[in-house]
Amino acid sequence: MTLATKPLLRVLRGESLKPPPVWLMRQAGRYLPEYRALREKLGGFLDLCYAPDSAAAATLQPVERFGFDAAILFSDILLVPQALGQKLWFAPGEGPRLAPIRSANEAAALRLEGLTKHLEPVYRAAALVAKALGPETALIGFAGAPWTLATYMVEGGPSQDFARVKAWAAEDAAGFDLLIDRLVEAVSLHLAAQTEAGAEAVQIFDTWAGIVPVAQFERLVLQPTRRIVERLRDTHPHLPVIGFPRGIGPLARRYFAETGVTALSIDASITVDFAAEHLQPLGPVQGNLDPRLLLAGGEALEHAVAAILAALGKGPLIFNLGHGVLPETPPAHVEHLVALIRHA
Repeated sequence: MTLATKPLLRVLRGESLKPPPVWLMRQAGRYLPEYRALREKLGGFLDLCYAPDSAAAATLQPVERFGFDAAILFSDILLVPQALGQKLWFAPGEGPRLAPIRSANEAAALRLEGLTKHLEPVYRAAALVAKALGPETALIGFAGAPWTLATYMVEGGPSQDFARVKAWAAEDAAGFDLLIDRLVEAVSLHLAAQTEAGAEAVQIFDTWAGIVPVAQFERLVLQPTRRIVERLRDTHPHLPVIGFPRGIGPLARRYFAETGVTALSIDASITVDFAAEHLQPLGPVQGNLDPRLLLAGGEALEHAVAAILAALGKGPLIFNLGHGVLPETPPAHVEHLVALIRHA
């Protein structure tokens, strides 16, 4: 099988395949016993991200177990802020923490110089995975979108109300836009480097796009994503770009039409009927099984899979989740999901 006939890449070119290709967000992770063993061996999460052989092994684990049509590089979106010079650590039981950036001066201190050198272990992992994958499996690189990265960078980690980042974005637009501009450049460099290392498509995760006020949606979500896509197309004109703006509801149509992404990954809150009528005519759609239904398994999972395939399976579809695999998900449920799709 040549690169041009990989199922995932065919759908990203606009073909409709039956069965559709399938991969899952966060398919390499804590629900897999082999991943937990690898993580325990390496120690900290960041140690795993920066160890090329181990990151490659984590990337390949779910492909080897379930036969997915794509591998997504094992890494983390917050490596980009760290590569820009922001302090990052993972507190036990608390998740990621960053030394907050809350002024234009602090944003200006972030340095693009040396970013790709700092992230070289990530690109070495990508090259290892690209070499190891079978001829039918595509490699996806990824990065966080500028707005989503900014939420973590300003809040200092996960947030319940995003009060600080929203306030800065509204009260000091010029200062906040300096941060966004720096992140546009950083994300573009990072995605291009992953592509040069072997990624055949990339995904931009805008996990917190849904919390942006509508009046600022163009400035904080659409424009930065469009600029990244344009930069990538300047150097890699045929690179497929998947956008994942979680939680934006009907604004998904604007996002798809105006950012230039090749395909749109949709979350579980978007109905398959809306996606079939308003999104799939614009290009390939990826999604959108609720991860909680994968966790539940059984008839609830089967009915949901059938509904997605019935509504979207006649057009260009990549089957995926509406967000990442939950850590408590039994691997047997993932195996069952893949079987349902393969034999639909």
